[in-house]
Parts: sequence; C-alpha cells; structure tokens
Amino acid sequence: MKVVIDGDSGFCFGVVHAIETAEKVLQGDGHLYCLGDIVHNNEEVRRLEGKGLQIINEAEFRELRDVRVLIRAHGEPPKTYALAAQNRIELVDATCQVVLKLQRDIAVSYRRMKPLDGQIVIYGKKGHAEVVGLLGQTNQEGLVVSSIGDLEQVDFSRPSVLYSQTTQSVEEYGKIIAEMRHRYQDAGGEALFECHDTICRRVANRARKIQEFAIQYDKVIFVSGEKSSNGLYLFDLCRQINPQSYFVSRLQQLDDIPFAPDDAVGICGATSTPMWLMQEVAAVLERK
Repeated sequence: MKVVIDGDSGFCFGVVHAIETAEKVLQGDGHLYCLGDIVHNNEEVRRLEGKGLQIINEAEFRELRDVRVLIRAHGEPPKTYALAAQNRIELVDATCQVVLKLQRDIAVSYRRMKPLDGQIVIYGKKGHAEVVGLLGQTNQEGLVVSSIGDLEQVDFSRPSVLYSQTTQSVEEYGKIIAEMRHRYQDAGGEALFECHDTICRRVANRARKIQEFAIQYDKVIFVSGEKSSNGLYLFDLCRQINPQSYFVSRLQQLDDIPFAPDDAVGICGATSTPMWLMQEVAAVLERK
C-alpha cells in the first residue's frame, strides 16, 4: 500500500504559536490553565494535558485567583481581560495575530458606527470561540450571520459594516457580500454598505490545495477532531473531489475502512490536526 502525508496539512501558524507558548510555560512551571480547548483536537489536548495543561470553562475561570491562564489562538472578548484583572489572573495571551487585528478593526468600526445607528455584521459560526471574541468587540450588539437566510435580521435601511470569521470559506463569504450589496441596492442605499476581506489566506488556500491533493489517491484519510469547524469544512471538500474520503479522529477507526493491498492512500488534515497524529495514521496503514 502506498501511503503519502499531505505536506500542506497540519497546524496553522496561530495554533503552532499557542501550543509552543503553552509548552514553554509548562516546561518551567509544570502547570498551566487554558480557557477552552487549546485546539479542537482531542488527541493533541490529551498530549498537552499529560504535560500539565488543565482545560477550564468560563465558569471555572471566574472562580480562579492569582494563577496563570492561557488565552488560545481563537481569542477572547474584552470581558475576559476585565475579569482577569479583577481576580489577579495573569493571562498568557496566545491570540492569533490575524484574529487580534480583526478584533481591533471590529472595535474601531463599532465605535465609528455607533453614533450613525450602524450595524456590525459578522459572517461566521454562531457560538464559535473566535466569533464570541469578535462579538465582544461590539458590546454584544453585532449581528452574527451563518447563511443568506440569517440576513433577515439585518436592517437594510441602516448602514452596516461586514466582517468574516478568519477561517470561513472565501466562496461562501463572497455570496454573503453579493447578497448584502444587492439588497442595499434594492433599498437605494448602496453607499450604506461596507465590507472587509478578513479571511486568513493561509487557511483559505488549504481548500484548493487539499482538493488538489485528494484527487491523486484511491482513498483519502482525513484526520481531524470532530469539533473542528475547519476540519468539517475541509473534509467536505475532500469528499466532493474524492468520494473515497474517510474522516478519522482516532486510530481505531482505521479498522472500519476497507483497504485494498494496492491502494494509494493520501493522509491529510485540518489546521487543528497535529502532524504527529497523521504520522501515526501513516504508520498503522504501512503495517497493513
């Protein structure tokens, strides 16, 4: 069986930075709290927990005092920083620089649009950690849209500024932009609409590259955590181009996939998938 790992798959630079930051603290202190999963991959989380990382939720965070807490790459809303200052919590901030810039831009637009009775619209997944942080820049007044159907909540007689979660599909965001522009034109207020391209190109380029990779193989093993939005999106692209694509989050799942001895198998993953896990998958397949 021929087995090849996609060299373009694996952690994006934001996740790499967050994990390296956590490991550096753990090396010195042996313990570090992290607000939410540091990455949406259970195997990587378990590896870091073995080094002393402790994942906590928001309720647990509120009870802490005089400790260190990691802010993951997804970022956090302003209230998290305010609570940390109040409770003497030292934040180790590993917010992705792309996300951090987007937070700042949204905060500026919110202050600018407030006296104009304007709206901040965020295209993204409701409840996603990054979107929660972005929404916090608007004092929870922003509108989150995940589809064209969600645009019913936008008032097209008022000005609006549109942004996107950094990991969304470029194509789908383009459809949202086009639909909003069309509705503003119909309402005679095209000048009231402003949009910004805030999708991370390093992540967006994975979409094209992963399809180019998937088409080359008899079967594709897509390795990802089940909670990864990016993973579910990229896997769907793999399956579109190669129906013999399989989603794997644990090595045991490989036993359920029917392989042929002469299969050429491609292994790829999400921006939240560690390379070591894809290498373990490859090692299992090479023994078959």
